[in-house]
Amino acid sequence: MPPLHRPGRPAGAGGPGALARGAFVLAAALALLTPLAGVAPAAPRTAAVGDVDVRVNAQAALGRLSDTARGVNTAIWDSHMNDPEVTRLMKAADVGMMRYPGGSYADIYHWETHTAPGGYVAPGTGFDAFMGTVRATGAQPILIANYGSGTPEEAAGWVRYANITKNYGAKYWEIGNEIYGNGHYGSGWEHDDHADKSPREYARQVRAYAEAMKAVDPTVKIGAVLTAPGEWPDGVVGEGDPGDWNNTVLAEVTDVIDFVSVHWYAGGSDTTAQDAMDRLARLPGELREVRAQLDRYAGADSPRIGIALTEINTNTGGARLTARPNGLFAADAFMTALENGVFNVDWWDTHNGAGQITTVDGETDYGDMGMLSSGACTGDVCEPAPNTPFHPYYGMKMTSELGTAGDTMVATESSARDVSAHAVLRRDGRLSVLLVNKDPDAAHTVDLDYAGFTPSAGAPVVHRYARGDSDITDAGAGAATASQVTVPPYGLLTVTLEPRAGTGPGASAAGTPGTPRLEAVTDTTARLSWTGAPGAARYLVQERDGAYTRLVGETTGTSVTLRNLPPGSGHTVNVLASDASGRLSAPSSPLTFTTGTPSNATCAVTYHRDTGWGNGFVATVTVRNLSDTPITGWTVDWDWPTGGQSVSSGWNATFHQTGSHVRVTAPEGAGPLAPDGASTASFGFVGANDGPNPDPTVFRLNGAVCSGG
Repeated sequence: MPPLHRPGRPAGAGGPGALARGAFVLAAALALLTPLAGVAPAAPRTAAVGDVDVRVNAQAALGRLSDTARGVNTAIWDSHMNDPEVTRLMKAADVGMMRYPGGSYADIYHWETHTAPGGYVAPGTGFDAFMGTVRATGAQPILIANYGSGTPEEAAGWVRYANITKNYGAKYWEIGNEIYGNGHYGSGWEHDDHADKSPREYARQVRAYAEAMKAVDPTVKIGAVLTAPGEWPDGVVGEGDPGDWNNTVLAEVTDVIDFVSVHWYAGGSDTTAQDAMDRLARLPGELREVRAQLDRYAGADSPRIGIALTEINTNTGGARLTARPNGLFAADAFMTALENGVFNVDWWDTHNGAGQITTVDGETDYGDMGMLSSGACTGDVCEPAPNTPFHPYYGMKMTSELGTAGDTMVATESSARDVSAHAVLRRDGRLSVLLVNKDPDAAHTVDLDYAGFTPSAGAPVVHRYARGDSDITDAGAGAATASQVTVPPYGLLTVTLEPRAGTGPGASAAGTPGTPRLEAVTDTTARLSWTGAPGAARYLVQERDGAYTRLVGETTGTSVTLRNLPPGSGHTVNVLASDASGRLSAPSSPLTFTTGTPSNATCAVTYHRDTGWGNGFVATVTVRNLSDTPITGWTVDWDWPTGGQSVSSGWNATFHQTGSHVRVTAPEGAGPLAPDGASTASFGFVGANDGPNPDPTVFRLNGAVCSGG
């Protein structure tokens, strides 16, 4: 039998008119004291108080579900990839994207001859057979053009065959798989015949591929491969490179690509089930950093460039892969990624093959990274019949109970580490809430609280996947009330509620406003605009903090200027339309932005990451005094953007970190900083990062906010 697991990874690898200033401040202050029109009071509590509180804010949008939201990988070495049963199962789970020809095999695969020199190709796995499965499922393909041993001309020929000859309408095309794993950084698993394996050469080739492929079909969307921030080799700068992989590639290609492809795995073979589920907390920050990198290089064009998470799973070896905990992880991971700005999440893999055999939660775990059984064996232990779903399949399928394309993901907040929550406001006005109980030993009773949604008096519909269930199950009447539900241990529940008559976005005569755009930003202001909604009498701009929102702007036009914002601060806002009766629409998709630093500051700080290695880095900070008087005895302060960043050791200064705040003081005997930028102070440090490693956004010299250089 051919090897079915992905090649190994190196150790450590792993989103008219401005309001007058006084009125704006008053409106914001009043918003903290009074609810917005249409915001529901808390639902009545049942007599027994639960042990977990979950808040759902239907007016805090996280984005829309796309028709490509749920996806899977398919591989040419998988003899079951086109079984009719695959079509039925994927259709039942609302799978909208299928990736081909299979991870690292993509860089040895030649589509026209259906060969992969050095690898195994199963019978019946050709491109046309794959497209038959895609079409029968009602999905779209995402295709990986061969970068490692292919050419732009070969890729263009594939586009011509797919979209001109066969009229398949294949829209999404990635250029290569994990090309950063080609050995350039010292560890290689990805085939790459190019003599120059640098990110700069990859960027040059992406441009050539994009030109050749779009010359055949200008409508195709081209994707470039990025590393996940905080995961190897993020931060590593190869010899002769101007920066690490992402920064080097994006500096050259944002004008010719339409999306980026990122992979994310929750750990290695020694990662426990709980470790994997806990590690998922890193994913939002890593995806935010991908978007920040796109913003940095694409500027105003950044919203056009999508993010696809084209591979995700818990780990790349070992066990706990087909077991129930990985089903919980799948449900949590799909929604976490979609809520944080990706348009597509593809599970690795549809079928993969048996690996290490263990027992997890009283069941055999086959060490298989597939969603469906391949019927393979390890020794004398064999998987069930081919296409038998494993727990991750049901985790993905449960997310389809939340909503479909065009529905709005909204903010949730759980009081318990062991209970995750996700919610979707449906276009028909219903609200669905997914609860994930990661506790293997205890059920948790969840008290549900709502903002912007008033549930009807009727019992909600509850779908369950827990121990003893062989599929997603209707839990029946009485399984929950609108205000409380009990989630079984290691269980998934989706609660779907009808709105009270006359409430909710469906009752408003106003449509949903367009996603706000950032027209201009300074250190303390931001000007936003959006496409108007039919039936709107006025618009409310809300800022989100977790599952809470506050009113920060209001206008009868389609633009507003937000004022008195702190320098270097991040903000996420969305817009709601109010009709003439004060009833609110569904929220727009969100906009996230960061204010700058003052251009007329009395100091300037340059922060430079000199090198990195995924979970650590070296940085140099240079300080200039731009005031007209010298400064003696200086201090420099900053706050890390994420909780996983820290200073390990430093030089030319004294370092002290409390929580995420860093204070650096001048070394003993240091001379004054001369005025007017005539002299500088420079210090450096070794840092650590557990997850993404974004640069600090604002520095202060003796308490004064500095400019950026």
